[in-house]
Amino acid sequence: MNYRHAFHAGNFADVIKHIVLARILTYLQEKPGAFRVIDTHAGAGLYDLESDEARRGGEWLTGIARLLQARLSNETAALTKPYLDIVRAFNPKGELKAYPGSPLIARGLLRPQDRLVACELEPKPRKALIDVLRRDEQARVVDLDGWVALPAFVPPKERRGLVLIDPPFEAKDEFERLGEAFSAAFAKWPTGIYVIWYPAKSRRATDALARLVAQAAAAAKPSGKCLRLEFSVAPQVDGTLATTGLLIVNPPYTLQSELRTILPELEKPLGQGGAARFRLEVPKP
Repeated sequence: MNYRHAFHAGNFADVIKHIVLARILTYLQEKPGAFRVIDTHAGAGLYDLESDEARRGGEWLTGIARLLQARLSNETAALTKPYLDIVRAFNPKGELKAYPGSPLIARGLLRPQDRLVACELEPKPRKALIDVLRRDEQARVVDLDGWVALPAFVPPKERRGLVLIDPPFEAKDEFERLGEAFSAAFAKWPTGIYVIWYPAKSRRATDALARLVAQAAAAAKPSGKCLRLEFSVAPQVDGTLATTGLLIVNPPYTLQSELRTILPELEKPLGQGGAARFRLEVPKP
């Protein structure tokens, strides 16, 4: 699978991923100590929803557009507010024309003492990312392969923070490479929070990745916890993405209960051709 951010910006997978990202960063804000966010495959940062790429699939129409129009309970509205406030900030006139990617979601939740490292190797999205973060002293764009950057940038000097691993899945061995890169980074920084995104199209591949990540977390001293989230919007059809997955290592203790509040309310607005469903569990090593 080739998952290019520009074609899928604002889709259901982005919505789920960015809600989780915002909840974790909101939790990290509760302590005064500085934290760092490391985004290994950052993309362009900001996406024009009127561009040819975004129009081609129109995936944001069944993702962020639906969520912004959904009626949510007071509790879920409060939990998703940090994320949705950032999206609205890039659309000040109330018209949904732009969608912020992971680096800008993270940047919107940094305090003055916090830092962001965004890695992007492809020239065009890297230039776009540099443009949107220009003269930002808290954010650094790195011209480096995310797989190389991952073990190189951990542990950060802050000793607190989050690593987002969100590759394009261009290579056939991407799941194996992801597992190996995570294991190498986790061995160097076992107390960090890791969020790993994957397209859930092969049960064998996703189960193997979940086991590997859970095993690494369980073997750490002190042992870490792993949370697995999958959200399906429709039955799987060849060539389409119907289920998005996240593995969250060392999640905040509040995250699982927060997601059990949020996710049921997303099933109806994000579902396509029938009710959506989610899976939230602690995978076995």
